[in-house]
Amino acid sequence: MNEATGIHTGNDPSSGEVGTPDRSLGWVVTGASQGFGRALVEALLARGDSAVATVRDESSIADLLDAYPQRLTVVTADFRERDAADRVAAAALERLGTPDVLVNNAGRAIVGAAEEVEPDALRELMDVNFFAATTLTRALLPAMRRRGGGTIMQFSSQGGRLSFPGVGAYSASKFALEGWSEALAAEVAPFGIRVVCVEPSRFRTGFNTGHSLGMSTELDAYAPVVGAVRAELAGADGIQEGDPARAAEILVDLAHGDRVPLRLPLGAEAVDRLTDAYTDALANVRSLADLARSADFADAAPSSRVV
Repeated sequence: MNEATGIHTGNDPSSGEVGTPDRSLGWVVTGASQGFGRALVEALLARGDSAVATVRDESSIADLLDAYPQRLTVVTADFRERDAADRVAAAALERLGTPDVLVNNAGRAIVGAAEEVEPDALRELMDVNFFAATTLTRALLPAMRRRGGGTIMQFSSQGGRLSFPGVGAYSASKFALEGWSEALAAEVAPFGIRVVCVEPSRFRTGFNTGHSLGMSTELDAYAPVVGAVRAELAGADGIQEGDPARAAEILVDLAHGDRVPLRLPLGAEAVDRLTDAYTDALANVRSLADLARSADFADAAPSSRVV
């Protein structure tokens, strides 16, 4: 462990260990201490790939570092700190050269009505869930462009496409990430870089514990609307439907495959909820189409855009 940098590395990733028959990949995975990040690191290492993984507490991943010292580099990083993403990028470029896969998974949530969530708490959430991901992505993009390829996996949520009472702050951060990433996907496609927004429903990741889930101060006025949401989210740990290990295998297979979707729902609930949300949204647009069109100048030519 380098105390100055927070980086713990083993030996050169090419020494002493045998990869998979297909080309091994070099990954950067944030938030690897638990949940999706931890499951992904386990799955990719078992596949024969290498990783630079970030955690806030190195002991949470010490067993994997012991088992795969040649192919795992651990960086301690707290993405609430503004320089964390740049430090991680520097370590990734030094260790992997140009990473093949970037997984922006680190994140947290806060439950509360819009009036209950304090501005500082909302800004901190946006820093961790949105700005850290965009900063790390931007830091690694030049190397990916020069090489002409790479895959960027942005961990969003079903809450990145729909929202409900009590999760507006969290959804805001994920809506922002998805909007930014949708534009990014079109911008970097000519360079052979792929972008996928991962949209899970409920998985047994530790997300529904105090480690990742915060609660705002409660106002009595919102108890009838938000109270049940608070209780459901706080009590969901260990009973979620989704299996992080299975999700990780899907994502590792995807990274090794020829194509990735722009958006990937994960879990049956995500499929059902997103289907309902898209269906309702389309029905709403259609029902208002004539009214909406009437807002244009009557003699204006139809819209014509570059994209």
